[in-house]
Amino acid sequence: MDKSCATCGNLYDRPFRLIDADGREFWFDSFECAIQKVAPECRHCGCKIIGHGVDDNGPMFCCGHCQAQHGARVAD
Repeated sequence: MDKSCATCGNLYDRPFRLIDADGREFWFDSFECAIQKVAPECRHCGCKIIGHGVDDNGPMFCCGHCQAQHGARVAD
């Protein structure tokens, strides 16, 4: 099954399907493209969050340092 990558447009014969938290379906040719398209961004530094991240009741941060730098309360 040939599908175009949702990020780069590459037509690939072995794509994978990803359904995000909102139920939207995407097809990708690589994890790199999937991360660029659907991974959340840190509210402070803007990097893509590909690990657990830190959720501050809405805003997402890549780490506790960015959470603190943004002025959010860091959990003990």
